[in-house]
Amino acid sequence: MFEAHNVTDAELAHRPVKVALILALGAMITLGNVAVVAVIASSVSGWSRNSRYFLLSLTGADSAFGLVVMPLNLCVSLVKDVSAGPDPLCHAVAFFNSTVYSTCMYTLASISLERYVAVFYPLQYTALLTRRRTLLMIAFAWLFPPVLLLPISLPEGIIRVHFSAASLVCNPAYSSNVAYSLTLTGFLFFPCSIVMTYCNLRLWVAAKRQRLKLRQHSLNGRSRPDVASRVLVPVMTVYYTCWTPCMVTMLYNAISGNHVPEWVEFVAVWLPTSNGFLNCICYFWINRSFRKKFRAIIHRLCLGLCPQIGKVLGCTDAAGVHEVRGVLENNNTLQERSSSVSSTCTLLTLAADAPHT
Repeated sequence: MFEAHNVTDAELAHRPVKVALILALGAMITLGNVAVVAVIASSVSGWSRNSRYFLLSLTGADSAFGLVVMPLNLCVSLVKDVSAGPDPLCHAVAFFNSTVYSTCMYTLASISLERYVAVFYPLQYTALLTRRRTLLMIAFAWLFPPVLLLPISLPEGIIRVHFSAASLVCNPAYSSNVAYSLTLTGFLFFPCSIVMTYCNLRLWVAAKRQRLKLRQHSLNGRSRPDVASRVLVPVMTVYYTCWTPCMVTMLYNAISGNHVPEWVEFVAVWLPTSNGFLNCICYFWINRSFRKKFRAIIHRLCLGLCPQIGKVLGCTDAAGVHEVRGVLENNNTLQERSSSVSSTCTLLTLAADAPHT
């Protein structure tokens, strides 16, 4: 993401620490997404078919951080320090890096759009988001970025690529083609950010209004839990925290041609990768149905692998059946059966929890 510069002694001294941090992050991402796949591979209460498609797509993009991006860049870091000229290997690795990053952003925007439709157009949801349209949106998120980023893969292309010893990543030298670099941000980061911000802000405002109405109509005037803030605020906070530094440094490098300090570059480059682990929390673990299904799977796994230890830990058959039954019987509203995992299930079904007269 920065112009090539001579490797300093400090960068060489810090390399073991950086490699350890990258490996730890990769392990967290891989384990987190393995757990996610184990749960969403089967049906989960409140998750529609479309939601599962989008979330599987997100899990695939997040898993690529740990299974593709990290191994490729660490392998390159073992064989070279810096490359000033055209390097086919670095161009290929930079292309994969950028593709995975961009696919993740487009997938996050697609999830926000899907939950927006589920909340504001519940009766038209199945007509607006058919299975074919859902798959087309997922295909676009995976196929459009490689087309846009294809010049990065060409050694004699329109933009130069080098290996950065500061971040241990093969990065495009964005200042070598300012127009193309600005085009990338214009087609990738900004559109996805606009879609996510608009959809999630509208959802938060709608949920807040409904919460106030429920409190006004409640006989005892008790305050409703602020589910919208617990769901949407972490999603947007994590997104902008992980992606903004990367985009800011990218624009800074493209416009000024200068590189940022070593650790600033390292953090800015690898923060988006950490989004692959944080998504497991924001889009999955924060959802009650997911947690129940995960506990049920752990109970069955404990009993299957080591029944004695499982019984000591309380992983009994009755407990597992109770967890699954509790999930399957939580079907009190239409929205829970046909909406997004972390929006409609929690934002617009609060009325089901209101006291009955």
